[in-house]
Amino acid sequence: MSRPPVEGGVAGLRTRLADWRRDGARIAFVPTMGNLHEGHMDLVRTAGERADRVVASIFVNPLQFGPGEDFAAYPRTLADDLDRLAGTCCDLVFAPTEAVMYPHGREGRTRVEVPGLSAILCGASRPGHFAGVTTVVAKLFHLVQPDLAVFGHKDYQQLAIIRRMVTDLDFPLQVTGVPTRREADGLAMSSRNRYLTPAERRIAPALYAALQQAAAGLRQGERDFVALQQAGMENIRSAGMAPEYFEVRRQDTLAPATAGDRNLVVLAASKLGRARLIDNVLVDLD
Repeated sequence: MSRPPVEGGVAGLRTRLADWRRDGARIAFVPTMGNLHEGHMDLVRTAGERADRVVASIFVNPLQFGPGEDFAAYPRTLADDLDRLAGTCCDLVFAPTEAVMYPHGREGRTRVEVPGLSAILCGASRPGHFAGVTTVVAKLFHLVQPDLAVFGHKDYQQLAIIRRMVTDLDFPLQVTGVPTRREADGLAMSSRNRYLTPAERRIAPALYAALQQAAAGLRQGERDFVALQQAGMENIRSAGMAPEYFEVRRQDTLAPATAGDRNLVVLAASKLGRARLIDNVLVDLD
């Protein structure tokens, strides 16, 4: 099976896209930072089901890493990623360099930011992270100009922020979310799972277990959200992890849940060794 072709420059990307558009193709886009796993493949498959052509990007975006985070160590596995994409419905990989994406440097670039949503949950512990995400995604949307963009539910706050950005800036595209792909024991697939030691890997599924327990309580009628959140934090802590947050929020706005809400999401983040794990469970009470 042959690998998909790779473009690293803007001119080559636009030439290929122009050819597809002349043929009337519907184009789907899957932005990634590479180190692809089966969860990414779900995104590519969904894109292929809903469009005629699929573009995936692979770019480790420095703007979304804070001081002391793992930008230098983040796995860069382009050859393996292309092998994984071989034989899939991915028609093109856009793999730009930092100079292509930020020709005036990291400090000199224009910034796109979604206030409010970017400052809560993961944004509270990673200041500037989501501004880096929305800046790079806005530029990628401009370059690819897709009809459809596909993101995973695992980064649920990111998905909500991108949806808000698309609405606020009138991007002419549809944003589709895809359910989280999990390991057999429930751990959400993530490129950063490789940071876990064998002992930590055995502990890590406790995050999803705590989320499931809270979701079960909500489905059974529990509405003491503070108690649910405190119990979730304690469940994670007692498993040997260092929780950052455990929250029950509205799916659409990520505002704190109220008793009358029917579409909820339980979100959590925790440190475990070198890894920072995030996960969530959607709870639809209708």
